[in-house]
Amino acid sequence: MSQLKSLRGTFDLLPHQASRWQMVESLARDHLRRSGFVEIRTPLLEPTDLFRRGIGEETDVVGKEMYTFLDRGDRSCTLRPEGTASVVRAVLQHGLLNQGTQRLWYCGPMFRYERPQAGRQRQFHQIGAECFGLDSARSDAETISIAWNFLYSLGLKNLVLEINTLGSLDDRARYKSALVSWLESHYEQLDDDSKKRLKTNPLRILDSKNSAVKEILLNAPTLSDYLCIESTDRFNALKLILKALNIPFKVNPCLVRGLDYYSHTAFEIISNDLGAQATVCGGGRYDGLVEQLGGPKTPAIGWAIGLERLLILIGDSLPSVTPPDIYFVNRGEKAEIEALVLVNRLRNANFAVELDSSGASFGKQFRRADRSGAIWALVMGDEEVVRGEVQIKRLRSLENCNTPELSCSSTDLDRLLTILSN
Repeated sequence: MSQLKSLRGTFDLLPHQASRWQMVESLARDHLRRSGFVEIRTPLLEPTDLFRRGIGEETDVVGKEMYTFLDRGDRSCTLRPEGTASVVRAVLQHGLLNQGTQRLWYCGPMFRYERPQAGRQRQFHQIGAECFGLDSARSDAETISIAWNFLYSLGLKNLVLEINTLGSLDDRARYKSALVSWLESHYEQLDDDSKKRLKTNPLRILDSKNSAVKEILLNAPTLSDYLCIESTDRFNALKLILKALNIPFKVNPCLVRGLDYYSHTAFEIISNDLGAQATVCGGGRYDGLVEQLGGPKTPAIGWAIGLERLLILIGDSLPSVTPPDIYFVNRGEKAEIEALVLVNRLRNANFAVELDSSGASFGKQFRRADRSGAIWALVMGDEEVVRGEVQIKRLRSLENCNTPELSCSSTDLDRLLTILSN
């Protein structure tokens, strides 16, 4: 019988990897809390129509990449391919907009049927932030700064913030008309994907990765030429605020979002250390999405960070495993029971304790204790049980620490805690 393996595009997080993920998630949780965001958790499984309406029928995500199926009630269901639509659905369903401005964040797995490669899997994970009810350029800058500061706090280098303005709906309508006319005059030079997008979502051609198309686009009309005065002033205000925040950026006129509910600010934080999958964080303003999904007209802006790519960038700069405070060496019929009792008391006193349950010789257990990275080893055999003692051994030297006593009463928890706290 062949051995079962995980599906292509999915992966197991082994213990030494999971601890690094937990560390990043914990840092993100604390960073977002300090920025006034609260967590929301939405289902992995949603009605398919949510993404058809929220992402767009003509997009590759909906047309090619979603995991969609009929359940036993003949309802079309989809594993969520992104987080924003689900958050908007939850905000509307539970009336959160009636409670004023909402600053929400989420973390969890998403699913897209794509060709797996480094930093892009079929099950991938995102940390995202969504803000509802604020529409100023200052709120855009604040949202960008939260993502930038989080990534900066992780010690990441070679990051670049790219920004663009998508203007208002009227601005984009004028620009789209001019762009389509220009692209049609160069139709034979376009690749097959761009020819298809010309009929469905022409603005996405600006984001083409085809080198020949990118060369053609150098002479294409730019959105900045079709912005009204208000949109131009808003974008200039954003740039001034980013400069005041000392966040370096560059304007990328090809950075677009193809759907009509997007407006004004679009941004990406990219890294030159990631190769083809360079985007670490992507976001923008989507003032029309809440209304498109059946809610009131509501300004909104958000971003998402891909955890797989983020962990690649971080590399080995974060420890993979947090060592225990104490490694408990024990051997003997009576000692094994007494050791477990004492371990339970120490854990309840907020110490991280690894209990050796192998029954191996003291020598082998001490070698494991040393490899564990623990500061302390506690030692108990049947002789210590008879004397009512536990032996204490420091495995790691700490500056300005007192030499600990060699033994302590196994029932005097306060004294033991005092020794271990030095």
